[in-house]
Amino acid sequence: MSSSAVQSVPPARLLSIIIPAYNEARMIAAVLDKVAAVCLPLARELVIIDDGSQDETCEAVNRWIERNKQVPARLIRHATNAGKGMAVRTGISAAAGDILLIQDADLEYEPSDYPAILAPILSGQTTVVYGSRLDPNSRPQWVGLTQRMANRTLTGLTNWLCWSNLTDMETCYKAFCAAAIKPLRLTACRFDIEPEITIKLLRRGHKIVEVPITYRGRSKAEGKKINWRDGVHGVWAILKYRFFW
Repeated sequence: MSSSAVQSVPPARLLSIIIPAYNEARMIAAVLDKVAAVCLPLARELVIIDDGSQDETCEAVNRWIERNKQVPARLIRHATNAGKGMAVRTGISAAAGDILLIQDADLEYEPSDYPAILAPILSGQTTVVYGSRLDPNSRPQWVGLTQRMANRTLTGLTNWLCWSNLTDMETCYKAFCAAAIKPLRLTACRFDIEPEITIKLLRRGHKIVEVPITYRGRSKAEGKKINWRDGVHGVWAILKYRFFW
């Protein structure tokens, strides 16, 4: 891994919370309420990406923005569904903050964990923090064994190939200094965005600090979109971004 990345962290003034959403009309307003309610030591903006939803996600977000004009928020809409990775990339490009944080548009993750996630960046300890569901002090509620084992496999393969020591590479909760994430040339369109971001950060020498978080997994009936094919794509993505990209 490269050791050339600069780990110094300039004072942060704005947090950009990137929220990819696809067919989340039922949940999105509750998520935005929780995101807006978290007490933070810096200003925030919400960057919501509607990834070509076929339900009323876009309308629900616009109604929320109209009701909460005191919260800086903007909606970016993809004309067609391009995948979570593309939505994350759109959000990263559009974000104006010194720090960027990714939030899924459901209630699997708890925004009250933001202060703990941001603390290592704000203290100057690191430029990248992951909220780990598999940290010994985390509070996960897993829906199925398959998801948990797939996560351990993908994280373990990443650690083996990149000489890292992560517990949860696949976590949604990733926070970065803008100077760490914006220079990456990201290409993934689906859930392979997780290994791409991780491996490219590690190759640039960034230290990834993990903190424990709360997690309540959703079932497919509740709207879970990831499946076994994403695990297969994840293995290929790890190999591709480690050796060829």
